[in-house]
Amino acid sequence: MDSFWVAALWSLAPTVAIAIVFWLILRNILRFDRTERRTYAAIEAEERAKRGLPPRADGEAG
Repeated sequence: MDSFWVAALWSLAPTVAIAIVFWLILRNILRFDRTERRTYAAIEAEERAKRGLPPRADGEAG
């Protein structure tokens, strides 16, 4: 019976490992995107202030 549980764990290990790697990759992509958007918004706000334009509204496109 012990060999059954060892075999079951070994058969599930690759699936669990791939799932963890996939989750980490997606998590990092979302974090990088959020950080990039924040940085871009800060740069855009700075440029708008330099030109004397009002701050951008949240729903404003472009």
